[in-house]
Amino acid sequence: MRDTDEDIAELARALAHPARLRILRLLLATPGCIGGDIVAAVGLAQSTVSEHLRILKAAGVITGEISGPRICYALNPAALAPLVAFIDTLAPPAGDACHVPDERDTA
Repeated sequence: MRDTDEDIAELARALAHPARLRILRLLLATPGCIGGDIVAAVGLAQSTVSEHLRILKAAGVITGEISGPRICYALNPAALAPLVAFIDTLAPPAGDACHVPDERDTA
C-alpha cells in the first residue's frame, strides 16, 4: 500500500489538473472508455489527452488495457485510498474543532 508523504503527494499532483478531473469523471460515468472517446469528450488535442492519461496511469489512478487497435481505460479507486485516508485525518472529530473567536466572544 502506498502511504508515504511522497506517494500521497504524487497522487495529489496527478489529480491537480481540470482536464484530468474531467477524464476521471468520464471514466466514472462510462467504465471501459476507449482513448478516442475520451479525446472527443474532453475536447482537447489527442496528444494532450494522451499526456494526461499517461500521468494518471503512472500514478496508478487509472488502468489501460489494449483491446485490438484501441486502449480501454478504467478507474482504479483503490489507488486513491492513501489520499482519502490522509484527507480524512485532516477533519477533526465532531465537537473537537478549534474555535476561532469572533466579535461576540470579545464583547
